[in-house]
Amino acid sequence: MKQRAHFTKMHGCGNDYIYVDTSLYNIEDPSVAAIAWSDRHKGIGSDGLVLIGRSPIPEADFTMRIFNADGSEAMMCGNASRCVGKYVYERTHPWPLPCMEGNGYHETVIRLLTLSGIKLLFLHIVNDIVKSITVDMGAPVFEEPRQYNPTLGARVYAPSLQGRAGGGSFISMGNPHYVIFVDDVDAIDVAREGAILEHHPAFPERANIEFAEMRPDGIRVRVWERGSGITQACGTGACATAVAACKTGRAGHTSRILMDGGELEIEWRESDGHVYMTGPAEFVFEGEIEQTLPPAPPCKGGE
Repeated sequence: MKQRAHFTKMHGCGNDYIYVDTSLYNIEDPSVAAIAWSDRHKGIGSDGLVLIGRSPIPEADFTMRIFNADGSEAMMCGNASRCVGKYVYERTHPWPLPCMEGNGYHETVIRLLTLSGIKLLFLHIVNDIVKSITVDMGAPVFEEPRQYNPTLGARVYAPSLQGRAGGGSFISMGNPHYVIFVDDVDAIDVAREGAILEHHPAFPERANIEFAEMRPDGIRVRVWERGSGITQACGTGACATAVAACKTGRAGHTSRILMDGGELEIEWRESDGHVYMTGPAEFVFEGEIEQTLPPAPPCKGGE
């Protein structure tokens, strides 16, 4: 049995996902759908599937669930959260949410429930169009036993890095990241080294890997995303990189992150210790796709 579902393709700095409003369409098996629909030759093509729902608790407005291209469920994605903000405002607007006016723009605040907790999205709106979004990503965590074994981390190694990987920085932004600063990020074989490091024993839940190079105009970052491979951008990865740069004395509390798909502004705010990410979100296209539903169980006698 097959059922059609409406989807919207969106991207944040090239990090592209398929978005489905679950208040309108039920996705029976998101993991299977993410694998099939993310295929760039036989499906829609994406880094994964994002399900948008209405929040079951009063402290949040919407929910976000993320399934990577390999079917695994992610805890958080900064780029996806910005896209959710643009989607719910422009596709479900008007709705009663806090709003601040001034100088030809207004700012709407959305409370988004994720597996990493509630994230605040500050939508910067001009003429009823969301131009950019700032996300309160929360405070970074440097010691997370479920995600990182520091003893094994001291021996993290990838062939072409000549031992430098062991000097990387582990940072959790709700999901695990390992940031490695290199002299020439374009010389790194991200596909090879990222795949090795993602599955290193130091990371019990696997890890997202960022290769970063300090440049005069910002921090150039290339990403190997856990469960998706090379991606054009990673919001939580950009946050982790900015924090690592600040923590190691390479940068201050504000950084411009230069990724393959675009730029993000990251501030590790001293007043509350939270990381704030600002960047765009864009619609790409929308359509309908079939999902194969599991067969109905056989009827029992008398039913």
